[in-house]
Parts: sequence; structure tokens; C-alpha cells
Amino acid sequence: MPRIAQPIEDLFASAAPATGPCTLLDDAQGGIRYWPGFVPVELATQWFQTLRETVAWEAQRRPMYDRIVDVPRLVASYRFEEADVPAPLVDGVERVRAHLREPFNAVGLNFYRDGNDSVAPHGDKLHMLVAGRPIALVSLGAPRRMTIRDKASRKAQHIDLEPGSLLVMSHASQLTHEHGVPKTREPVGPRISLAYRVRPPKAR
Repeated sequence: MPRIAQPIEDLFASAAPATGPCTLLDDAQGGIRYWPGFVPVELATQWFQTLRETVAWEAQRRPMYDRIVDVPRLVASYRFEEADVPAPLVDGVERVRAHLREPFNAVGLNFYRDGNDSVAPHGDKLHMLVAGRPIALVSLGAPRRMTIRDKASRKAQHIDLEPGSLLVMSHASQLTHEHGVPKTREPVGPRISLAYRVRPPKAR
């Protein structure tokens, strides 16, 4: 079962066995669901090592208030109609397409090098997604804790995303909830997340 750092209730008391899914949020489009062990651990480890060494990771900077700051993680992205997509990403998209029966055509990667790397609470930019299609996150490397917060009530859930796990968030959930990976002072290893999405066609 996934490790949930939430004292108020056991959201997974009636969840399915180790293959999942565990439901964190229910909505008309499927809500937020979690499958531990979606990718076998040995394969997830191979993917992590290959991607860490072969992806052209980018260190970005962005404006925040009155200054320019470093984005606290490394990033990369691919469209599957393009050439030279690393093999683990192709294998991954085939698996999530088959599992969810969704036409994922793009993937965004985040490389969290240690506990100082993070992503602030946010919802995906819906104008960059095909309406009604979910986001599928595959985790590789060390576990990291994700916070999922209800925008209206501010009530939060915390879930440790295990290597090889799959977290699926509906399009609708991006309007009602924020998700993020906070910094931590606890010793944690590096992690890579693969966020599979359905993007609109590129303008020609």
C-alpha cells in the first residue's frame, strides 16, 4: 500500500491490492488515482539510469516577483511524433496508453536531484491540454512526497510516490486541486517524474 502521511483518515482502507488503483479523489472524469508497482522495480531502475544519463536536461530560470530565480529542478520534454525520443519514454507511453486507453502524445520530465529540488503547488495549464484527457505521472528513482490540496477547503493529502508507481489526475481535477512536491530536509535520493499528457496539435 502507498505510504500516506495524513492523520485524519485512512483513504486507502478499502483500496485494491498492491496493483491498485487507490482513489484519492473522485470526480466525473476519474479523479485522482494511484497505482503502486505499475512498472516493475528493476525496469523502473533501468529507465531511471538511462534517462539520467541520456536526456538533455535543462536548467531553467523564470521571473518571480521582482527577480529572476532558478527553477529548483531540471526539466526536459518530448513529443512522440518527433524523432530521437529515448526508448524508456516510448516504452512508458505505450504502457500508459494501453492501461488508460488514452492517446498520450507528449511527456514532460522533472529531475529532482535531492531534497532541495521541488515544484510549487499548481494545476496544469489547461489551455495546453486536450479537454477531458488526464495527466499520467510515472515515478522513477527515490520516493518523493507529493501534496494534493483542495483549492476550496485547503485540505491536503500527502502521498509518497514510489518508484514504478503511476498517479493519474483527471483534467477536471486541475480546476479543483493543486499538486506539488515540496522541499525536504530529510535525506532523499534523486527522482525523475514522467508526466504523460495529451497536447493539442502543433500549429503549422
